[in-house]
Order: sequence, then structure tokens, then C-alpha cells
Amino acid sequence: MSKIKTVGIAGTGLIGAGWAARLLIRGFDVIAYDVHPAAEAKLRAAIDVAWPSMSKLLGASGKKGKLSFTTDLKEMASKADFIHEAAPEREDLKVKLFRDIDAIARPEVIISSSSSGFLPTVLQSQCQHPGRVIIGHPFNPVYLLPLVETVPGAKTSSEAMDRAGVYFESIGMQVLRLKKEIEGYICDRLQEAQWREALHILNKDIGTTGDIDDSIVYSAGMRWAFMGSFLTYHVAGGPGGMRHFISQFDPTLELPWTDLPFPKWNDTLQNRLIEGCEAQSAGQTVAQIEAKRNDVLVDMMRLFKHHKVGAGLVLARDEAKQGTKARHWKKSDKLDGPVKLHKGEVLSAWLDYNGHMTDAAYLIAFGDGLDAFFRYIGDDEAYRATGNTFFTAETHINYYKEMKLGETFSIETQVLGCDEKRMHLFHRMYHGKTKELVATNEIMQLHVNQKAGKVVPMRSDLYEALSTIGKAHKKLKKPKEMGSVMQVKRK
Repeated sequence: MSKIKTVGIAGTGLIGAGWAARLLIRGFDVIAYDVHPAAEAKLRAAIDVAWPSMSKLLGASGKKGKLSFTTDLKEMASKADFIHEAAPEREDLKVKLFRDIDAIARPEVIISSSSSGFLPTVLQSQCQHPGRVIIGHPFNPVYLLPLVETVPGAKTSSEAMDRAGVYFESIGMQVLRLKKEIEGYICDRLQEAQWREALHILNKDIGTTGDIDDSIVYSAGMRWAFMGSFLTYHVAGGPGGMRHFISQFDPTLELPWTDLPFPKWNDTLQNRLIEGCEAQSAGQTVAQIEAKRNDVLVDMMRLFKHHKVGAGLVLARDEAKQGTKARHWKKSDKLDGPVKLHKGEVLSAWLDYNGHMTDAAYLIAFGDGLDAFFRYIGDDEAYRATGNTFFTAETHINYYKEMKLGETFSIETQVLGCDEKRMHLFHRMYHGKTKELVATNEIMQLHVNQKAGKVVPMRSDLYEALSTIGKAHKKLKKPKEMGSVMQVKRK
């Protein structure tokens, strides 16, 4: 199979636009197809809405892909190396669309449906090459949420499922591969069950829409974000886990506490649902709620990355993969100035009560710049897996300019000195737009082997890169902040 460079999208509504945004920020070229007269304008507007949140999560640096748009299905299907179908949720429409795409696309190109519940066997039923047809069901917002359910049809090949899995992981997704097809797959069936039960509670006037949502937000939903139902109950069983949980609650497990069939739809239920949601919105527009949702999701995923749970694990894995694409030192590199490796954006979680970047956030940003420098000289995940890493011995920050939410910055690194066990570095942070100096960071790093529990010489290739940079930077002017001592001078 040829490398996937250009991805086709058939249908540019909410889901199609989400796919486009996720792909573009990761450097894939996208060719989008839609016949609606306003489709292209709406697609570009949707990507503009998604971009700030993606930049906060993934960083503002890196090569972005190119977006092109066509109303010609043949043009999209013939140029794409992978195709996402994201047309309206009508089975007859999708079957015809798959038939038409299949007749045009190269035989090795996988065609993935974003359907929320249709069987892939039905969707591939009129295709000449049904083995490459799969379900690749994402979740809104596609550009942030990492899960994709992949589902095989009766004629889907294992090779197609494997290749699709590799592709989805390359764009930062967690692949949930179903063993066999079922309507609604896994996630939507679970969501539908919760939704039906919520409607029954609302219909019986036991609680409002706000009460029902609060019952999730302030309790189970917090656990579900990184544990799920089964692991939650496993923990609830105490030291005995699920085995003890079942023995403890076995008498009540089959009690009829739910009303899963869909409740009878009537005006009363409809009005309670609509009026309740409008009351919950508290005057906020859908766009405002959506923006807040995105900010919260970004902050949660970054927090989860720190704790190595849930969607944070996917984010960490994706960042590691992107790190392999980062700039690495070469002997031919021009080193007549500080090394420019990292760009970033001020995140909502970094703000203090004045609406400015916190003291600690500057250290986080400089830490990201330091990580980029580590990768540059060869300190990556594989190197750290050997037990070798760098520890901070001392660090100083000087603050010159306030930074606000969404403002961008760049960090450059100067090597002040080094030997086989230490590096003395100086970072400068510049405002992305004004180019003003925002802050500086002087830092001393020790090379440590964690298995041995002591400072040791770094690997020879890392030291070659570091010392070469250090020799070149000896020609640079020493920073005025270097070695500064904090004091109140006596008059």
C-alpha cells in the first residue's frame, strides 16, 4: 500500500468538517467533496472554529496540510489515498455513495463510513471491492475526541481493518475494533440506553433535564472519563474487586430499576425536554456552549496526559509519534544563533485570576521548549526507556511581558556550557505576533541514569550533538541575565 498523503472526505457536515480539521493540523492534505452550494464556505468556517482548540491541545507548530474542495465525486475518489464517508445518515444514500466511490477509487484505497449505526455489510453490498469497506465511527468533536470504532462487514478483509487501525493511530486516535458488526456498534448503544432512561425519568417528572445531567456531571461522569463502568465497579468491590462486588450486590442486580424501551413520545415530554435544555443553557448560545466544551475537553485531556489515564494516554502516544517527526541535529546544521525549535499558545489552564499566564505556566512552556531541545540532540522515548534522562538541578526565570489566552510564543535555546554529565542552557521566549521578549529561563541539567540512581555520562551521540552546539554558541553574546542573583540592594 502506498503511503497515505491525501485523504478524501465525502460529505462536509459536522463530522466531515471534524475529520478535515483533525487531518489538516497533522499535515495531511484533504480533498473534500460535497454538492451543496454553501458546503465549502461552511467547511472552512467549521475548520476555523476548530483550529484554536486543536492548537491548544497539539501545539501551534508543525506543517499543516492543504485543503481543496470539489463538487466532482470522481475528482475526490480518484485522488484520495484513504476516504472518509460522512454523508447524511440515510442508509440508501450511503449504499449508493459507496457503490459510486468504489467504482472510482484505486482498489487498495480503504473507504471508511462515519455512520453512527448502519451495518457495514449493507453499505458494502453493491461494491465491486467490498473487502476495503469498513466502519470508522468517530465522536463529536472529531478534532478533539480520540475514539474511533472500527467495524468489519461480512466481506471486509482483516488486512483492511489492520491498515485502517494503523492510519487512525497515525492521526492521534484510539481504535476500538469490534469483533463483529452490530447496529449502533458499542458506544452509541450505551449512549442510547442512558438517553432512553433519562427520557423516562423526565417523562415521569422525577427531575428536570438539569437534574438528570447533574446526576452524571457531578458523579459517575467524572469517573467514566477515565475508568468506565466495569473498572468503576471493580474498584467499588474493594480489595476483592469485581468478584466481591458481584457477591455483595448480587441480590439487587436483576431488580427492574430501568425502563429501557423508548418512552411514548408526546407533547408533554417534548416540551419538558426543549424547555429544560433552554433553561440549562442560561442564555448561552450553542456556539458559546460548544466553545466552553472544547476548552474543558482540552484541559481534561492535558490533565489526563499527566496522570496517564483515559484520553490522556492517547494524547501522550500521539505526541511521542509526532516527536519522531521533530527536528533532529545534523552535522550540517547552521548554528550561528540560538536553536529555534518550539512554538506554543497560551492555554486556558495557564491563566491566573488576572487573566494572565501564571508564573508556573512559564515554567511549563519553557519545559516544552526544553523537551524540543532534548529531542533535537537525541534524547527521545527510546533513550529514556534505557533509564537515561536529564534532571533539573537549578533554574531561574525572568519575566518581562504578560501573556494572555490564545497568544502565541516561540522559544529559542542557547547552550552556555556543557560536559559529559551536564548542560547549562538559556531559553528566550518571544511573543508570536509582536516578537517582543516575554521571558528568559536559565537552567542547569544533570544527566542521570535512574536505574543506577546517579549522575552518569550521556551517550556519545548526544554529547557530540550537545558539544558541537555548545562550541558554536561560544561565539554568541552571553545573556545579561546569566548567573544573576536575586537581592534587594542596600542604598
